[in-house]
Amino acid sequence: MSTPRSAPRSVLVIGGGAAGSAATILLRRAGLAVDLIEAKDDWNATAGSGITLQGNALRVLRELGVWEQVKASGFGFGSVGITAPDGTVLHVARDIRTGGDDLPATVGMQRPRLQCVLIDAVRASGASVRLGTRAESLEQDGDGVTVAFTDGTRSRYDLVIAADGLGSTTRAALGITAKPEPTGMAIWRVATPRPAGVTRTDLAYGGPAYIAGYCPTSDTTIYAYVVEANRDRASIPPETYADEMRRLASAYGGFWPEITRHITDPATVNYTWFDRLLVEGSWHRGRVVLVGDAAHCCPPTLAQGAAMSLEDAWVLAQLLTASDDWDDTLFQAYYERRIARVRPVVEASVQIGQWQLDGVRDADLPGLMGRTMTLLRELP
Repeated sequence: MSTPRSAPRSVLVIGGGAAGSAATILLRRAGLAVDLIEAKDDWNATAGSGITLQGNALRVLRELGVWEQVKASGFGFGSVGITAPDGTVLHVARDIRTGGDDLPATVGMQRPRLQCVLIDAVRASGASVRLGTRAESLEQDGDGVTVAFTDGTRSRYDLVIAADGLGSTTRAALGITAKPEPTGMAIWRVATPRPAGVTRTDLAYGGPAYIAGYCPTSDTTIYAYVVEANRDRASIPPETYADEMRRLASAYGGFWPEITRHITDPATVNYTWFDRLLVEGSWHRGRVVLVGDAAHCCPPTLAQGAAMSLEDAWVLAQLLTASDDWDDTLFQAYYERRIARVRPVVEASVQIGQWQLDGVRDADLPGLMGRTMTLLRELP
């Protein structure tokens, strides 16, 4: 029989993105003491252009209690259009409702707005939040973790959740050698005003880029993106980012001429390589466990990056709050439950890009997407 605890268990969450915020909200709801640290002073509240949230991401956001804010701030839709480079619509497909029939198939949203919604929910949860702070060292024993912080303080926790992203320093500190690997593609992204006729995601394959697409993110905004082969970042001066994206986008028709007119400020254009990562074997070492991009990432070809991170937090919180034994068995169960779902998403996302890199014209893209999305309708 477990001995009753005189105080709630304590958890440190490293990183305040989607996964870290979700874990914090859920664990606080269960009565645990949670500290969240975030390296950025502004909590990434202004970073990014837009995000595509599939239904399985919306399912977790509803569990977090923020679905109404997301619905009010974003733009919901249920189909995706495939167009020729000149803008001619070739096919419109209904999206699979991966979050269930009571949620939209997809919501596009401004990424800073989603981050602010999550920040408000973390604040409301009563968690202790420290910005501009990193974990400098972690010392483990059988019962917990002592953490030294960059602000000179030290604290002890029953568990540390590493949600510190793709370049996770915690992952490396644990001796996990897996690192992100570039897939060969890169993406230009920008937020612009929404043309009146844009009511869904449209994707053009071919032309001077592999993909040119856009997604409505509110009644008045979209984010637009162009995918090409990755280039040496050092060869592209940041002050030319708008010119580079406009050059690629100007070859596309339909709504693109209107979109392209607004690509003028290089500071609003983001250029990022596509990476892949999948940590194998386990996502923990002792009482430190990885979630989100610290454990896995994939190209946004299926728009599942945020969804997988949110699901990680949801599943881990379920396991932690249902058990008194926070041990290797529990953390391995978390890994096994997640890897069966994350692996096919990472592999499918990478495969879609690889087909384009290899110029495969008869690839079963609809079949692969359909099989993967059908899998995601199941609860994680």
